[in-house]
Parts: sequence; C-alpha cells; structure tokens
Amino acid sequence: MKKVRKCVIPVAGMGTRFLPGTKSIPKEMFPIIDKPAIQYIVEEAVNSGIEEILFITSPYKNSVIDHFDRSYELENRLEKSGKEDKVELIKNLSSLATFTYIRQGEPLGSGHAIKLAKNFVGNEPFAVMYGDDVMMYDEKPVLKQLIDVYEEKDCNVIGVQEVPKKLVNKYGIMIYDKENEGKIIGLVEKPKIEEAPSNHAGLGRYIVKPEIFDELESISAASNGEYQFTDAMLNLMKKQDFYACKFDGKYFDIGSQFGYLKANVEFALKRDDLKDDMKEYLEKF
Repeated sequence: MKKVRKCVIPVAGMGTRFLPGTKSIPKEMFPIIDKPAIQYIVEEAVNSGIEEILFITSPYKNSVIDHFDRSYELENRLEKSGKEDKVELIKNLSSLATFTYIRQGEPLGSGHAIKLAKNFVGNEPFAVMYGDDVMMYDEKPVLKQLIDVYEEKDCNVIGVQEVPKKLVNKYGIMIYDKENEGKIIGLVEKPKIEEAPSNHAGLGRYIVKPEIFDELESISAASNGEYQFTDAMLNLMKKQDFYACKFDGKYFDIGSQFGYLKANVEFALKRDDLKDDMKEYLEKF
C-alpha cells in the first residue's frame, strides 16, 4: 500500500458570494483572525503527513502563490525593525511543504480542475481538500483521520459528518451498503429532504486512488457545462471500495458569509489571547 503524501487543493473559484470583497482578494485569502483561511487548510494537510501540495488556481489567485513563497523585502524590513519572531513566522510558510501551482484556464468545475493534477499525482493515492472548507480539531487533524481509514482498509475515503435532516438538500449525501460498516455505494447531490438516503454529508475531504483519473477522463459535462468530481467518484465506486470517515472536528464553510463569520468567532474562542475578551463581548451583546 502506498503512502498518502500528496494533496490537491482547488482554489480557482470566483467567490462571487463575497463580492465586492473578492474583486481583488481571493476568498481563500480572507483572514480568519490573523491567518488566511487557506493557511489553516495547508497546516491541516502538513500535520497529517502531506509532503507535496498542488494548488489548482486561476489568473486571479496570485496572492495565494505569494503567500506560500518567500518575501525577502518584507523579511528584511522586519529584521531591521527587530521583529525576529515575525520574520520566522512568514519565513516558515514557504517550508511547510513543496508547493506546485497549475492554472485552470477555464472555470469548468471540480472534475476538470482535479484532472489537471494527473502528472503531479502520478501513480499514487492522494488527498483532495477544498479551499472553502476549514476544519477545527483538537488533537488529530481531520485529514489524518481519513488517511487512517485508507491505511486500515486500502480504500478510497470520503470525510463525512451528520447534518440536520432539514439541511440535507445543501450537501452531497451518502448512500451506504451498511451504514454501521461505513461502506459507501453512492451519493446524491443536494437531494430533496424527503428523499435523502441518509443525513451523512460529504464535507470537503477525500482520499482517492489514482484510478480516479481514468474516470475523470470519461465523465460528461453537466447541464451548466461543468465537470463534477462527484461523477468520477460515482463511476469509481463501481470498481473500487469507498468508505466514510465520520471525522471528529468542526466544519466551517468559509465560502458563505455566515460560515466565515462563525469561523472567526469560534477560532477566537480557542485562542488564549482572545477568548476572554470574545466571551465578554458575546455575553454583553
């Protein structure tokens, strides 16, 4: 069994729900307190054992590239100001992992974006993490929990959590062979509430084997002209096992305004330097 050491992170979306803010700043670079959202995702990957990260980006996302590169002028200015702790903080970003970037020339969906990673991945299993999905966890990173399932069962893995039944129409919902065993035999995108096969939603974390690229090559575009990663996984499910990882952690959809605001509040409540002031403010409010 090959080790999962590579990760693909699609970040090419336009972020239209955050306009006009995203006109010049990618949504992935919006800060959660003092770190851009994408840094939380990268740190989760690195803390899970990922060594190489590929960003599927666009011409409008150069600031993502800049963030994980060295900034010698800024480092020099901070050094001259005696802010050595800040120098190390930004210098360490470039050494978190080996970073690679590919531009998605057209906005043709998640399936098209991930297909561009074929040469980067080679013949290895790999992780997919979506740039909208930030996780809060206590000890074991969410992606590491998925990797543990992969290593135990030698299978493809989808990270899931239970969601309220009234919200199943907002997610991709799992269809199980036997729910208590966790084997997935299908999934339905945004089903009607009364037709949902379960209330387990896929939440932006995947481990997939390299055979997924054969399926990505063969899928057809949806009615909106986009190619969906979900369609490729559904085809691969007919040939390989998929299992759910019911992960421990809290999920934030920072692609929505309310999800982004919740992330800022809850991460503040976890920080020793902010939690008391935040609690006092919330209580007064």
